[in-house]
Amino acid sequence: MCLPGIILFFEVHQPYRLNRNIHYALMEKALTGRIEVNDIEEAIFDNELNKYVLNRVADRCYIPATKIIMENIEMFRNSSKTFKVTFSVSGVLLEQALRWRRDIVELLDKAVDTGMVELSQQTYYHSMVAFMPYYGLEELREQVLEHKRILNELFGYEPVTVENTEFTYNNDVACFLNGLGYRVMLTEGVDWVLGWRSPNYVYKARDCDLRVLTRNYRLSDDIGFRFSDRRWDQYPLTADKYAAWLASTPGDVILIAVDYETFGEHHWPETGIYEFLRWLPREVLKHSNLEFITPREVLDRYHPRDIYDVPPWSTISWADERDLSAWLGNELQWEAFRIASELRPYVKALGDVNIIKLWRKLTISDHYYYMATKFGSIGEVHAYFSPYKNASIAHGLMMESLGLLISIIAEKIKENPRKTLANLELPWSKAFYFKKPTGEYTGISARSIAEFLSALNKAPLDSIMYHLNNGDFENWFRSVFFLDNIAEEISRIKMEAESIFNKVEKIKKIISALMS
Repeated sequence: MCLPGIILFFEVHQPYRLNRNIHYALMEKALTGRIEVNDIEEAIFDNELNKYVLNRVADRCYIPATKIIMENIEMFRNSSKTFKVTFSVSGVLLEQALRWRRDIVELLDKAVDTGMVELSQQTYYHSMVAFMPYYGLEELREQVLEHKRILNELFGYEPVTVENTEFTYNNDVACFLNGLGYRVMLTEGVDWVLGWRSPNYVYKARDCDLRVLTRNYRLSDDIGFRFSDRRWDQYPLTADKYAAWLASTPGDVILIAVDYETFGEHHWPETGIYEFLRWLPREVLKHSNLEFITPREVLDRYHPRDIYDVPPWSTISWADERDLSAWLGNELQWEAFRIASELRPYVKALGDVNIIKLWRKLTISDHYYYMATKFGSIGEVHAYFSPYKNASIAHGLMMESLGLLISIIAEKIKENPRKTLANLELPWSKAFYFKKPTGEYTGISARSIAEFLSALNKAPLDSIMYHLNNGDFENWFRSVFFLDNIAEEISRIKMEAESIFNKVEKIKKIISALMS
């Protein structure tokens, strides 16, 4: 019979924060000559602030906390019960560390080499792309595989465990990730999903063979949120007290998952958080009924007790009200998220790795988290993490950044429209829908230049005349493809005293020439 397993899971992430002086940064770049994509990226992101925060958190948390963990790993290496932990490190954190603090990566590498540290997969950009309209799962796959690549490159590690950003979870995402080869997924133990059941057991995803571990949020938040709260009736929280709580908690697996920055950043060293981390393994392993394990070990140790069923329309997370509202709960967030989503086919069609990377940095979940407009204790948490004064500033900076990205896309399309437009398939929200003069939909639509040419051969002439007279064709080419010259040509053809048939043939000719 297996002992109850304690999983210590640490979320390690730092975003790229947006520059509050984007406009001035670009003006400085413009004075030096032509602005390139890399210049715009440097202007959009406040890398002075990003470097400052990374250095501060490295000195307060990443380095000292990891050293404490490694000391405990060594202490129990030859014992009958060992000390183990799990890290989920975002790609953008690793990217910044490689740029400004390589000692973080080097220390993590040493920790992984002990064999007592599991690395969990997540999205490279710690993003909410799984929930993007049209392209969510496709983009999720690419960001997960990009993260897999960097873990293999830096640590020689192949994860079997996965979490979606911020423990977001539903049945579709779970089975999609299972299809990529992952066998264990971590998420929140949400009361309304669990019902009468306990989070402290292994569950199975609905409709696929994926093990699901659910976070015990009460025990996790005792460390993550309440540790230094002097108003808490259990203050101070000591390692022996906490270990006793774990020992008296029934179940097979107790998942304790917190932000790694809990240790030294969110709770400063003078609160005693380092000593808590230092003594916790020793106090836990004093209890004969407890041991530390990692998520991959549940595959051979425990059988699923039941199904963890979360429909896509009820997606859960570990934040706020345990849903998506921390990132997608208001109009500001949805507007920015929708625009970012609609830009994906453009950046993919361009095929420029620098533009793709810039776009993906704008999918980082933190950008949307800062736009939340919540009140009370939840609002205070959002304000604590945000580098801006309020949600309006965060939204304005995001919209300005997306606008700059759109200007880059437009410029690149104009440089080589044939190459770009040949690979561009629009989201349905930007498709051209042919309508009758009465406004009724004809059933004919176009999501690409090729489809538009084909549609001109099928659409009724009265529909074409209707759109031509309204200026819909030129508006579509100008606003969707950024092709002012084609729009002007169509406008000129529209004014010619010729039959509608001849006008259509001329329009087809200029568009065909564009693509040839």
